[in-house]
Amino acid sequence: MSINEHIPVLLQPTVDALLHKPDGVYLDCTFGRGGHSRALLAGLSAQGRLVALDRDPQAVQAMSEIKDPRFQGVRSAFAELESALDSLGIDQVDGVLMDIGVSSPQIDQAERGFSFRRDGPLDMRMDPQAGQSAADFLARADVREIKEVIKNYGEERFAVQIATAIVARRTQRPITTTLDLAQIVAGAVRTREPGQDPATRTFQALRIHVNQELAQLEQGLTAAFKRLKVGGRLAVISFHSLEDRITKQFIEKLANPKSQQDARLRKLPLPEPTPLMKKLERIKPGKDECELNPRSRSSVLRVAEKLAELQGREEGAWGA
Repeated sequence: MSINEHIPVLLQPTVDALLHKPDGVYLDCTFGRGGHSRALLAGLSAQGRLVALDRDPQAVQAMSEIKDPRFQGVRSAFAELESALDSLGIDQVDGVLMDIGVSSPQIDQAERGFSFRRDGPLDMRMDPQAGQSAADFLARADVREIKEVIKNYGEERFAVQIATAIVARRTQRPITTTLDLAQIVAGAVRTREPGQDPATRTFQALRIHVNQELAQLEQGLTAAFKRLKVGGRLAVISFHSLEDRITKQFIEKLANPKSQQDARLRKLPLPEPTPLMKKLERIKPGKDECELNPRSRSSVLRVAEKLAELQGREEGAWGA
């Protein structure tokens, strides 16, 4: 796979699951380089419409290359999808796609600072004009904060050792490049699974923290449900357990509201809570796709359908 080439993950299964109404309005919350968007456009009728969002300026530039009257692109984080739809005068949509994580071009461009294999500035921001870089975070955070980020977002068992090494090294000189950080981590990690670089989990954790990815996902899922029409579909592609767990629990909570009910309330003569979503599919890539695109191996697609709007007592229990 050459630099800047991006192979969309689970492309056909995603389109097949999401595009239930060819003349509907759809939202691609994570445009990337447009692979899923182009496939969705190919399946839409002349009356269909597709809106795409992304906060990465290079992705926004790629949006401008699509010359299709059915398509509109907006520079926006997907947590702000409601504002983006409002700006276009769109109330509700028939389908929402979220492809969570970092794209191949972002990883492969050293200057973006996502890769531990290519030397570049330690940035990692999806939007280079917003928030603090990974280097800024590591320059100011104490051992405890760095440890918590690496442990919670990277599920790294050597988080304490890595955080301690980072703080010790920055007293000598600033940590400003990706390879500099990768070397520090390699010196602190004693063992690692075969084939996995010692820096993998740390870089994942810092990227998630810098971009507030899990908070963005939680906010985006809630906003997507609100803006889906009844009968509309939500499709989420995740690449690691933290993202997939949030997505799974979100859908589960709305599909099985009774299981979320406080045990004390179940004894009261209350009306049965209404399922708000229906789980449709959980899809993993096949052997052929994994061989063609090794980065797809950890991906999982979850699809659900909206059954009803929030109302009455259910709104008080909303917290997904």
